[in-house]
Amino acid sequence: MNTAKKQSFLLLCCLVFSLLSCKSVKPTTTESTSESSTALPFTFNFAESEQLMPLLDQAQAEKKLIFIDFYADWCLPCKMMEKDVFRDKELGDFFNTHFINYKVDGEKGNGVNLVQIFNIKGYPTLLFLNEKGQVLERKEGAAYHTELKALARRALAKQ
Repeated sequence: MNTAKKQSFLLLCCLVFSLLSCKSVKPTTTESTSESSTALPFTFNFAESEQLMPLLDQAQAEKKLIFIDFYADWCLPCKMMEKDVFRDKELGDFFNTHFINYKVDGEKGNGVNLVQIFNIKGYPTLLFLNEKGQVLERKEGAAYHTELKALARRALAKQ
């Protein structure tokens, strides 16, 4: 393979890798997630709150940990988790029993501040917090059923 072909091949590989990763590439246009979000309801009961503090109080009162999913509307792995993971009944039941679940759009509202506080570098980023807001487990990138449950169990063991 000549040098020009090698360079073209490497450029193509880098482009494909960049498109498949939401860590640092943001498209210039955004797609609405309303279509995928309304198809089926989540089995995870995600708390609706602009602030984290009320959820920390709730976690303390209910003796639960907090699970946070930091996402962005344009993030394909985030959408895949919404479609495949957050609609799984067995996993949802487990998380609803042990955690206060919270989805945070890292680019809107108070999510921008939380991204700074928790040093979020890419989407999705999954955090498990205790009632004081301390990070017990952290995962950058998508986690599917088995891995997410393993992260949750490790966080519960640290409680």
